[in-house]
Amino acid sequence: MAFEKVSVVGLGYIGLPTAAVIASRGIEVIGIDVSQRAVDTINQGKVHIVEPDLDMVVQAAVTMGKLRASLTPEPADAFMIAVPTPFKEGKQPDLSYIQQAAEAIAPVLEKGNLVILESTSPVGATEQLASWLQGLRPDLSFPGQSGKSADMFVAHCPERVLPGRVLEELVSNDRIIGGMSPACSAKAIELYKTFVRGDCIQTNARTAEMAKLTENSFRDVNIAFANELSIICDELKINVWELIRLANRHPRVNILSPGPGVGGHCIAVDPWFIVDSAPQSARMIRTAREINDAKPGYVIQQVKKAADEFKRPVIACLGLAFKPDIDDLRESPALDITRQLADMDIGEVLAVEPNITALPASLEKTDVALVGLEEALSRANVLVVLVDHKPFKALSVTDVNTKLVVDTRGLLSAN
Repeated sequence: MAFEKVSVVGLGYIGLPTAAVIASRGIEVIGIDVSQRAVDTINQGKVHIVEPDLDMVVQAAVTMGKLRASLTPEPADAFMIAVPTPFKEGKQPDLSYIQQAAEAIAPVLEKGNLVILESTSPVGATEQLASWLQGLRPDLSFPGQSGKSADMFVAHCPERVLPGRVLEELVSNDRIIGGMSPACSAKAIELYKTFVRGDCIQTNARTAEMAKLTENSFRDVNIAFANELSIICDELKINVWELIRLANRHPRVNILSPGPGVGGHCIAVDPWFIVDSAPQSARMIRTAREINDAKPGYVIQQVKKAADEFKRPVIACLGLAFKPDIDDLRESPALDITRQLADMDIGEVLAVEPNITALPASLEKTDVALVGLEEALSRANVLVVLVDHKPFKALSVTDVNTKLVVDTRGLLSAN
């Protein structure tokens, strides 16, 4: 086997499942993370994130001696970088985590190693990674150097998985693999073929980077249409859920569902990478982002209007995660709405999030209380449906007929 040992840098929502899946194929995997808690948890065969079946795969891999975690990188045949790529003030891409990963692995790189950037990145990030590594290891030749044949391999392969189905989609989804040279692409495909059943499609690094940004921007534009439509329907006193259901009976129409905004590390962030790269041309992409970013403010005004109906409002926010049935709060509009409602001091605020056991740091200094669904239903006079978690889907109209409901997901007002 060409890859006897693989290092995965960043053991979060993508890195840990990737490490576990590769380890399940009998390859030794060393996972690297800056969090001592994450490292200790994984080495105990446990997980620090919520993802269906991940705990069993990690436990099996650790028990077999194929997966372990560390704070310190060590030599390997391939290095997969799966660290965050947020944006800075002004919506500019923040590549500092990628740079830190490069600095961490550079001392242990050896001739012939493969380095793959999996983090969703702006166009040119893979080239920048190679440049950083070259500066740190001038004794090695990296692709992109004029007049030199590279003895290192660098590629970009963006993850394309859905939270809640990560383990399945890591294996079944097609992968776009963009090397900095054809040799880099071939080397990366060789690694992915050890665990991917889908097609591994070869391209160059820049196209691979842009492909992931394009996929998420396409979705963002379509969500923006649905969110804007929901606001228009409110003004015209039309049930947007019924309207969309009827419109979608057209054979060539497929309108998405509106919501309280757009969350997660991908769709809420990636379009800004395109806008930053081509600010004068990315007009529709920018507008869609602005529409979706503004939707939480619209929801907050609806909640305030409902709260004004009561002398002592008690507002229950159902859901804090950015998607149903996970614990991921990154860029979550539900979390942002809950925090802003608490800051406005318009009433007591309760948060119901069945996938966490403690409030996130952004709510710790507020008066928000984390409660169960039953307590929220007994105490609240205003319900705000922000996430369609399974327990919330089980609610009926009779469960909430004494409340004022702001339903951003259509769970209780679809008919």
